[in-house]
Amino acid sequence: MHAVTGGPLRFFARSAAALLLLPGLLAAAVVPSTAQTTGELVIKSKQAIVMDADSGAVLFQRNADDLVSPASMSKLMLLVMLFRALRAGLVQLGTEVPMSEHAWRTGGAPSKSSSMFVPLGKTATVDELMKGIIVQSGNDAAISVAEKLAGSENAFADQMTAEARRLGLSRSVFRNATGLYDSEHLMTVREIALLARHIIAEYPEYYPLFAMRDFNYRHHKFTNRNPLLGWIAGVDGLKTGFISQSGYGIVASAKQDTRRLIIAINGAATAEERKDDSRRLFEWGFRNFSEARLFAAGEIVGHARVWGGERMYMPLTGKGDVSIVLPRVPANPKLAGRIHYQGPLKPPLKKGDQVAVLRVTSTNEATTEVPLYAAEDVDKAGFVRRGLDSLLYLATRWLP
Repeated sequence: MHAVTGGPLRFFARSAAALLLLPGLLAAAVVPSTAQTTGELVIKSKQAIVMDADSGAVLFQRNADDLVSPASMSKLMLLVMLFRALRAGLVQLGTEVPMSEHAWRTGGAPSKSSSMFVPLGKTATVDELMKGIIVQSGNDAAISVAEKLAGSENAFADQMTAEARRLGLSRSVFRNATGLYDSEHLMTVREIALLARHIIAEYPEYYPLFAMRDFNYRHHKFTNRNPLLGWIAGVDGLKTGFISQSGYGIVASAKQDTRRLIIAINGAATAEERKDDSRRLFEWGFRNFSEARLFAAGEIVGHARVWGGERMYMPLTGKGDVSIVLPRVPANPKLAGRIHYQGPLKPPLKKGDQVAVLRVTSTNEATTEVPLYAAEDVDKAGFVRRGLDSLLYLATRWLP
């Protein structure tokens, strides 16, 4: 499907919005639990979200911004930091990591929590520890990795929170590497889902590990704790969690045909309730929604105003096709789209920089956002041009 641009430019304080008219489509990124679809969704979990992996559109949410104890689902942040360290060469898969007394007592055999059972004083490789975290949810493995990367678990927890902020997760706070209960160790299911989306998109070389069915270490054989693997079509990750203070949770992803969904739930009363809610969420999301392309890869979506650059307007494009997720019912209402950015943009700007978002709203006020990127480099202009640009902004009240 194709969008036809048109209409006036509108400017709001430090952001700009260019109107796009997108006839014949219906967008729905944020759909409340009462949304009209082809099937009613009934789940029992206290918190839940269904997210389209490609666009980030939220198809369903229930208390998605409640801060809750995420239990072992928070190990996804530890794994992000480990993946990044591996990619940067700070550690290698074969690096030997010792099992400290703290890691052993807090997360190993004496803890009676989920453990990889690395003996005290022995070493395990980064590869073994990584698989032990993903498959067995080993707390001893998680603490060992934290100590290796940051020197101590407490220092690593602070780094986890800092990494969350760098990734745009504004509410998550980490107090340990494991997800063991701490009243200040908190996440929302929205940010858990966003973290899963980050892993899928940014670490394709490591994501297949989440689909491992089992893992052998010493004389132990561990079976993946994700009950959806092999039970729901297309499920290939990610992580379960349980803590008595917040109940049963899971963050999972499934790909069917060309579409990938991510779900995150917490607050289920039992493991069976968690499993059943997961099935309902995936079935509902795949049945009721489909993807529609608005612009082809490389197609210019619109333009953003640049101050003090070699050109006044920068062309904007998507990273690949610009697509949104639409409910299958009802069909063919109209869409309105606006390009939002913090304006004016200031050079130098490089091709591929994310500088704006396309926000698409339907007649029922459901909204989805798609990131937009600079289609060309724009360098800083000379002094005279910058001065003329400043006068133009002041004359037209474009500056706040």
